[in-house]
Amino acid sequence: MGKRTRIVNEPSDLVPLLRAFGSDSHKKVFDCLQKDWKIEEEIEKEVGFAANESLDLLKKSGLVESKWRMPEAGKKPEKEYHSSYSRVHLNFQCSVEDISDLIMITFKSDSEIRTYVDMIEKEVVGGNQSMNGLQRVVDKSIMFIRGVARRSSILAVKGQRIELAGETE
Repeated sequence: MGKRTRIVNEPSDLVPLLRAFGSDSHKKVFDCLQKDWKIEEEIEKEVGFAANESLDLLKKSGLVESKWRMPEAGKKPEKEYHSSYSRVHLNFQCSVEDISDLIMITFKSDSEIRTYVDMIEKEVVGGNQSMNGLQRVVDKSIMFIRGVARRSSILAVKGQRIELAGETE
């Protein structure tokens, strides 16, 4: 099967990409899925560790797709995964300040960005979902807010809004 090229037009999309490939474990899971469709059990057997965190990150970054595997008679269907892309094309321009914020967000520990995630989550739950409204409250750039949301497992970027991440499958 021919692979596709992931076109990245939004600088904040770099955050999950860099997180995925900045970790040996996430990279191993991605490499395992380059070859064929596999269920989580097969992935874990091949890589030697629990793969659910890696799969979540790779799905959020759009690098992995999933579908249901038809089971044998009398068994439950299982979700199987496969890498979606083999190439990346970056197509954006941004300020040095924005790219430095995104790189910082990518490589800081979860505890170091927790304050921002909590602040944004509180605002979103309260109904303030617009980038401009969040920018006034958080006192950071829109690119910073987008980067934090892309890094977070509980927030999702939807156009010019931030929403709580829900099950999309």
